[in-house]
Formats: sequence, C-alpha cells, structure tokens
Amino acid sequence: MFTSPAVDLDSARTRHRIDPSATPAGVVGLGLMGQSVVACLLAAGHPVVAITRRADRDSEMRGHIRSLLRQLREEGIVQTNPEAVMRDLVITGDYAALSDCRVVVETVIEDAAAKKEVLRLVEGAVPSTCLIGSNTSAIPVTRLQEGTLHPERIVGIHWAEPAHVTRFLEVICGTASAPEYVEYALQLAELWGKEPTLVRRDLRGFIANRLMYAMMREAFHIVEAGYGTMEDVDRSARNDMGWWLTFAGPFRFMDLTGIPAYAAVMRDLLPDLSRSTEVPELMQRTVASGALGVSNGRGFYPYTTPQAERWEEMFLKFSYEIRALAVKYSRELSDS
Repeated sequence: MFTSPAVDLDSARTRHRIDPSATPAGVVGLGLMGQSVVACLLAAGHPVVAITRRADRDSEMRGHIRSLLRQLREEGIVQTNPEAVMRDLVITGDYAALSDCRVVVETVIEDAAAKKEVLRLVEGAVPSTCLIGSNTSAIPVTRLQEGTLHPERIVGIHWAEPAHVTRFLEVICGTASAPEYVEYALQLAELWGKEPTLVRRDLRGFIANRLMYAMMREAFHIVEAGYGTMEDVDRSARNDMGWWLTFAGPFRFMDLTGIPAYAAVMRDLLPDLSRSTEVPELMQRTVASGALGVSNGRGFYPYTTPQAERWEEMFLKFSYEIRALAVKYSRELSDS
C-alpha cells in the first residue's frame, strides 16, 4: 500500500475571504466532467479559462455549459444570470491564457503520463503561487508531483459527476503538498458549494473510491457465486445503504444504531468476504463485449435509446433532489 506522511494543517488554519470575481480559475480538459467543473466555477463567480484540444467545438461546449448553468438557476442553487456568467468564460487551446489564474484544475483522462504532461504545460504558464489541482480517481498525488517545478502547490481535487451538482469533493495531500495550499483548496471547495473531505495522507483510491470498490468487489462476488442477481444486489444496496448514506456515514450510522452489534458481526463476517485481487470475471466479460453503459446502450443491463436517455435524465434529477436533502440536514445538524 502506498503511504505518505500526513500533512499538518495546524499552521495554515487562518481563513481569508476569497473574492471569486478576483480569482481567475482555469480548467484543462473539456469532456463531460470538465464542462461540469467549468459550470461549477462559473456559478461560484470565477472568471474561467478552459483549455481544450477541441477548440473547434467551442459553440457546442458553450451550449452545454450554458444549459448546466440554467439548471442550477432553475433549481434555486444560484441566482446569477447564465448569459451574464458565460461572458466570463474563455475557451482556448493556448495554455498561455492561464497566466492570470490563481487556481487551475486538470480534468484530463485517468492516465499518469497524460496528467503529468498537462501539469508541465500548466506550470509553464501560471504564476508560481497558483494552486494546481488534479482531478484523479486513483493516481497517487505524490507521483504526479514528481518532476514538477513547484510540487508544494499541487494537490488532488477529486470531483464526482455531475460535478456542478454534487456536494462531494476530496482534497488529497501529496508528500510535497504545503499546508497553505491544502487549506486554500478546502476554502475554495466550500466556495464552490461543496462539503469537502480532506485526505491527509496520499492513499491510492483515496477515501470514497476505496469504500466504493470494496463494496463493488463483494457485489461481483455475490453475483458470480450465484447468491443473488445483479438486480438483487442493486435493490439491496439502494434500499439499505442508499437509505441512510446521505444522512450519515458509516461511523455515524454505527453510533445511531448501536456499536457492539457491528463488532459481533465483523468477527464472523469479515473472514468470509471476498479478498480477490483479480478483476472480476463478469467485469472482464462485460468490458470485452464493448459495453460502455448507458452511453452506448450496453452495460450490465441493456438499454434502448429512450431508456438510456431516461436513466440519464432521472440521474440528474435525483442528483439535484439528493443535494437539497443533504444540504438541509447538514445545516440543521450544524445549527444544533
């Protein structure tokens, strides 16, 4: 397991008011995630420079980002006029346009070499004090810091889709991450409407993905061993963990429901859980078949085009509704 020293934030807890309108932000990579991140930063009030190799699709990308901003306004999350906000967006292929940025987020493919090349180009364009965040799901931040000019200002900033809606965001410390940059990233995350998690030591997969993939591995084991179908597993997870996870994480849930029972179950159950280090056979077959999921109508479940569009539409609608619920209880509990 990759480990690194924990970053001590005690010396960097001083909070400063951040004026987003005076804090230019950059985003590198304008896939669906990147466009969603751009919408989030624009909605928070930042002027945004977006770097893409597909500048010829400027009109198409602007249309998508504008529609995300309209959704945020319709849902009451922001009050700003999308048309006015869009005037603060520059889309270009020229990294030199990042020269005034105070924070840059890269959202390119999950490949260490590609990300390191982007970091090299970003560092060649931005001031030495600019915070650089890498949106990675599992690549150790320390590995991305290697060979950079200013590794102390590089942190992991792990978003979840849809990035402009979810409250999730992980800030991950690499070995070289300086406390003042980590603190700045946390403060920006709150400005962006997130409830950020700090990963104090660089850990492959961070917190959310380690928890999620442990669950997914057991889900595959249950199906492959014939204990239940995919539908059974999905139904159980949705109606049990899905029922309480927005309200309470695992430790709070054990507090609420009685701790000793969990210790008793762990003694018998943990030795029986899957500990395989192989990619599950079902996953390998599914990927080999060319299945992408709803994007091509072929996944663990089959989808007609209308069904795929309906699932995507409902996922976004659900994301807004669950966000409102999470914000409601977070505020009520913080006030108590």
